[in-house]
Amino acid sequence: MIADGVEDEEKWLAAGIAGLQQNAFYMHRALDSNNLRDALKYSAQMLSELRTSRLSPHKYYELYMRAFDELRKLEVFFKEEARRGCSIVDLYELVQHAGNILPRLYLLCTVGSVYIKSKEAPAKDVLKDLVEMCRGIQHPVRGLFLRSYLAQVSRDKLPDIGSEYEGDADTVVDAVEFVLQNFTEMNKLWVRMQHQGPAREKEKREKERSELRDLVGKNLHVLSQIEGIDLDMYKDTVLPRVLEQVVNCKDEIAQYYLMDCIIQVFPDEYHLQTLDVLLGAFPQLQPAVDIKTVLSRLMERLSNYAASSADVLPEFLQVEAFAKLNNAIGKVIEAQPDMPILGVITLYSSLLTFTLHVHPDRLDYADQVLGACVNKLSSKGKLEDNKATKQIVALLSAPLDKYNDIVTALKLSNYPRVLEYLDSETNKVMATVIIQSIMKNKTRVSTADRVEALFELIKGLIKDLDGGAHDEVDEDDFKEEQNSVARLIQLLHNDDPEEMFKIICTVRKHILGGGPKRLPFTVPPLVFSSLKLVRQLQGQEENPFGEEDSTTPKKIFQLLNQIVETLCNIPAPELALQLYLQCAEAANDCDLEPVAYEFFTQAYILYEEEISDSRAQITAIHLIIGTLQRMHVFGVENRDTLTHKATGYSAKLLKKPDQCRAVYACSHLFWVDDQDNVKDGERVLLCLKRALRIANAAQQMSNAARGSAGSVTLFVEILNKYLYFFEKGNPQINVAAIQSLLELVTTEMQSDSSTPDPAADAFFASTLRYIEFQKQKGGAVGEKYEPIKA
Repeated sequence: MIADGVEDEEKWLAAGIAGLQQNAFYMHRALDSNNLRDALKYSAQMLSELRTSRLSPHKYYELYMRAFDELRKLEVFFKEEARRGCSIVDLYELVQHAGNILPRLYLLCTVGSVYIKSKEAPAKDVLKDLVEMCRGIQHPVRGLFLRSYLAQVSRDKLPDIGSEYEGDADTVVDAVEFVLQNFTEMNKLWVRMQHQGPAREKEKREKERSELRDLVGKNLHVLSQIEGIDLDMYKDTVLPRVLEQVVNCKDEIAQYYLMDCIIQVFPDEYHLQTLDVLLGAFPQLQPAVDIKTVLSRLMERLSNYAASSADVLPEFLQVEAFAKLNNAIGKVIEAQPDMPILGVITLYSSLLTFTLHVHPDRLDYADQVLGACVNKLSSKGKLEDNKATKQIVALLSAPLDKYNDIVTALKLSNYPRVLEYLDSETNKVMATVIIQSIMKNKTRVSTADRVEALFELIKGLIKDLDGGAHDEVDEDDFKEEQNSVARLIQLLHNDDPEEMFKIICTVRKHILGGGPKRLPFTVPPLVFSSLKLVRQLQGQEENPFGEEDSTTPKKIFQLLNQIVETLCNIPAPELALQLYLQCAEAANDCDLEPVAYEFFTQAYILYEEEISDSRAQITAIHLIIGTLQRMHVFGVENRDTLTHKATGYSAKLLKKPDQCRAVYACSHLFWVDDQDNVKDGERVLLCLKRALRIANAAQQMSNAARGSAGSVTLFVEILNKYLYFFEKGNPQINVAAIQSLLELVTTEMQSDSSTPDPAADAFFASTLRYIEFQKQKGGAVGEKYEPIKA
C-alpha cells in the first residue's frame, strides 16, 4: 500500500516536471523574441503546476526548485524590459491578470522584486502590498513555499539602515514589520499542517513538518541580519512579537524549534539584556515541549559568552542573570509537574555549569543549585533511571572539573546530599571520579575535618552501602577500585603531627567497617602512613610539651596494634605478620623495646596459630629472621627468647631443603656486623653444622625414595655461609672446616648416586673462582684464604 503511494507520487512529480519543462520551453522562446504577453502566458501555465496537492513536501520542494530557477530567468527579462523603457508599474498591474491566484502571486513577487530595485516606489509600500496579497493562499504547503519565495527575493531589498532602499524615516520599522508579518503567516500555515488529514497519519505529518521547519526559521535568521535592529528595538518589538507568536500557536513542534532558533540566531548580549522576557515565555509553553534542552542551550551560550571575555562579566552581575535563570527553572518545573526527573537534573546541571563559568568565586550560588536539586530529588528516593544517574554524575563532576580541587567542592554543603540519591554502583563511579580528580591535580587534603568530609563522599568504595555482597562484582574492577582508595590514603598528609594523627584516626574509623575483602587493600597504606608519622617523631622526647594528649610514637604504636589486629580477624595472617614486623622495626628505630617485643610476639602467635601453608611458612620464617637480625633494641634475654623461637620454627618446616635453608639463615641472628654484643661464633657454627646434618638427611631421604642422592646445591649454599663468616672473622669457622666441606662437595659431585645438576656445578665452580680471587687479592684477605686448597 505504501509502495503504491510512493509510486503514484513519483508519477505525479514526473508529470508536474514534464508540464513545467514544456511551458518553460515556450516561455524561453517568448523571452528570446521579446514577446511579453506570451512570456507571461506560458510562465503562468508553468507556475500552475505548483497548484498540485498530491505531492509530499519533499517532492513538492523538487518541483518548486525547478520553478524557482525559471523565475530567476524571468526576473532578468523583467529587468531588461524595464531598462528598455517598459513601465514597471504597468508590468506590476499586468501580471495581476493571470487566471489563477498562485501563478499570479509568484509573478507578482517576481515583478515586485524588480519594482523595488527600480526605486519607482518606496520598498516598504511594495513589500507591504506583497505580504498582504500572499494571504490569498491558505493551503499550508503551497502557502509556505510561496512566502518562502517572497522572503528569498526580498531579503536583499529590505529598507534597512545603510541599504540602498532605505527611505526617509523609520524604514527599519517597516523592514522588521514585513519580516515579522511574513514569519507570523508562515508559522500559522506550518502549524495548520498538523491538523489536516486523519489522526492515524500524525507521525507522517510530523515528519513532513520537520522537513519544512527551516522555511519558517529562515525569517528569524533574516531578522537577526537586519543592521537597524538595536537592543531597544529587539527588546521592545522583535522579541515580544516573536514570542507572542511562539506562545500563542500552542504547537509543541513549533514552540521547541522556534525557541531554539531564537537562542541560536540572535546575539548573546541581546539574550542577556532580555533574559526576563525570554525566560518568561518558558513556563507558558506546552507541557510536551523539551524545555530542558532549549534552556540548557541558552545557558550554554551564555556560559560561552562569559568565557569569551572578562569584560562582559559585569553585565551578568548587572542583570542578575543567575537569579533570573534559577527562578525561571523553578517556574518551569512547577508548571510541568510531570517533567521526568532526568529533565529536572539536566536543567540544574546546565545552571551549575553556567554558575561555575560566570561566578566561579560564588560558591554559595553553586551550593544553592545543588540544594535546589536535592529538594527535587527528595520526593523521588534512590534514582532508578540510568540516564538520570549519569546526569547526576555530570552535575557533581562539574565543580571538580572547574576548580580542579576537591577541597573547594568539600565546602559545598549540599554536595554530599546529592550523592545520597545515587544507587551503590553509581556512587562507586562518582567516588572514583573524585579520587581521580585528587590524583590528577595532586590535591592536598590536609585536615581531619576535610578527610572526614571526603571519606563521606567516597563511602561507596569504602563499604557496602546497600548491605549487598560482592559476589557479582568483577574481581579486577574491585581490585582497581580498592587500589585507588589505597593511593588516596597515601596522599593524605599534614606536617603537623597532631593533625596528621587525627587524619589517621579519621581514616581508620572509615576503613575498618569495609569488610574482609577491602581491609587487605586499605589497612597497609594506613599502617605505612602511621609509620611515616612515627619516623617524623623519632628521637623526640616522650611528651615534648608535657601534654598528656600529645602525639607520641608510643601512642601511634598502640593504634597500629589495633589496626593490624583487624587483619587477624578477617583472617589475613600473612599480611598481618608482615605489618607486625614492619611495626617492630619502626619501634626498634624509636628504641621502644617493650613495643617491639610485643609486635614480634603477635607475629609469632600468628605464625604458630594461623599460618599452616608450607609456602607461606617459608616466606614468613625468612621475614622473621631478616627483621630480627636488624633489631638492636632488645636486651640479651628478649633477643635470646625470640632467636630461640625462630630457630625452632626453622627446624620444624615440612621439607628438608626448606629446613636446611631456614636453619643456616638463623646463623645470621648470632652474628651481626654492627653490633658487638651479637657476635656468638659458637652458635653460628652450631647452626651451620645443624644445616649440614639436615642437608645430609635430605640426600639420604632422596636416595631411599628415588635411588639417587639428589643435588649438592644445599652443600654449596652452606659452603658459601662458611666463607661469609670466615671472612667476617668468626674464630669458630676455620680453614679445616672449609677444607672438609670443599672435599665433601667434590666427593658428592663425583658420586655415582648423585643427580647431575648443571646449576649446582656452575654455582660450585663460581664459589671456587671466588676463593682463588680472594687469594690473589693479597694482603690480610689473601693470607687468610691462602691455606684453603680449592
